[in-house]
Amino acid sequence: MIELRELVPGDADALLRIYTVEATKYLGRAPMDAAEARFCARTSAVAAPRTLYTFGLVAADDLLGVVKLDLDRPVAAVSYVLRPDAWGRGYATEGVRRLLALAFGHLGLPEVGARHHPDNPASGRVLVKAGFTPTGEHAGFRSYAMRPPSPRGR
Repeated sequence: MIELRELVPGDADALLRIYTVEATKYLGRAPMDAAEARFCARTSAVAAPRTLYTFGLVAADDLLGVVKLDLDRPVAAVSYVLRPDAWGRGYATEGVRRLLALAFGHLGLPEVGARHHPDNPASGRVLVKAGFTPTGEHAGFRSYAMRPPSPRGR
């Protein structure tokens, strides 16, 4: 069983174990350094109005990854990263599904997008399992979109 929770200052060391060279290979960013980890863990939920939702992905009290919902773009976007030792266990898919419940439920968003590097097909499988539909390629990444589920009976 997993849970999503706000990051806290004590998560900085765990973030360093998540944002490694291996885990960030296809994200278009460098691994996280200690200063960035401390900043990220401290500032996860402080902006107002909130345009970035960053949650730790936790299983058995162990921070395994991070899922994000970025509202500061034309179409809100989901992203995620896991420690390599947590890959292939369904954690990312479940984390994305829970983030989508927030996006379409509480936030009432009309659409959410996502993308992944073509050399990382496992990330594409996460998105499809979570309910995203492929929409093509843009700027060297495979793109996906999802709209809220239709109410039953309509």
